[in-house]
Amino acid sequence: MSGILVVAEHRRGVLADISREAVAAAVEARAAIGGPVCVVVIGDDPVRHANGLNQPGVDEIITVTAGGSEFDAMLYEEAVMAVAAEMKPTLIVLGHSADGMALAPALAVGLGSGFASDVFGFGVDEQGIYAVRSGFNNKVNVSLRFPDKPVVVLTLRGQTWKPSSDIGSATVKPFAGAVPTPGYSHLEYIEPPASGVDIGKAEFIFSIGRGIQDENNVPRFAGLAERIGATLGCSRPVADSGWLPKAHQVGLTGKVAGNCKLYIACGISGAVQHLHGMKHVETIIAVNTDPHAPIFKVASLGVVMDSLAFADALERQLQ
Repeated sequence: MSGILVVAEHRRGVLADISREAVAAAVEARAAIGGPVCVVVIGDDPVRHANGLNQPGVDEIITVTAGGSEFDAMLYEEAVMAVAAEMKPTLIVLGHSADGMALAPALAVGLGSGFASDVFGFGVDEQGIYAVRSGFNNKVNVSLRFPDKPVVVLTLRGQTWKPSSDIGSATVKPFAGAVPTPGYSHLEYIEPPASGVDIGKAEFIFSIGRGIQDENNVPRFAGLAERIGATLGCSRPVADSGWLPKAHQVGLTGKVAGNCKLYIACGISGAVQHLHGMKHVETIIAVNTDPHAPIFKVASLGVVMDSLAFADALERQLQ
């Protein structure tokens, strides 16, 4: 058998946006890859998510009733491998998210498959499946191939494919195979302080780092961000110091600025973890006193300048 298997993601009873986007990507590719499009959703009540996954072009939604209501990497790995052993898909797609990246590499190793992460394009040609992702600090797009691999696992970049708002006619089928019970259980979520910020959906971000020198300067930069119509972001040291809530953090352990078109990095050196969160941005303006700071290697425009002096100049322009 061939086809595409989509692994759905949900948290606290809510289906993740990336799951519907991954379904849209699979439906778009089904003509080239061939076979059915199936979606597997795992949890203690997986049927509740079936309607949200039932887009036109989906053939089957496979529900695996196992574990608790929340993501468990070990349980998901065993469940998806069991479903894949029965379905034998050509391609397995997941979201490029914290849950997706906790699962996909182990899944690829277990299946002996090809693997690529943070993919924003894929298809099939005479050489087989290929995937497109960024390389060299987002300077080039790279096409990856998977010779002699019967199955390929991809994690897909969010906000790249648009899901359909129409309802499909997929069959909902419970998975009859055995899935092991994990040896631990989820207890609770501890919520970070609410801030009303959604970095992942912001189109314009004004982000600050330790270069602003003092926590007392944060309100000044927050006011500047508001005046220029930007969402206030920050680097990890700012969030770890408690200067801003974690929701503002851009980076590997924060949020990916997946929808951002313009990013101002003020007083941010550009550690690789921070660059991970802004690698999708079209235009980056970097402000830093160190002309050799890594941030300048990815910036579209660079200003070698003190952050507070930059704030002074920006305020003068706004007046």
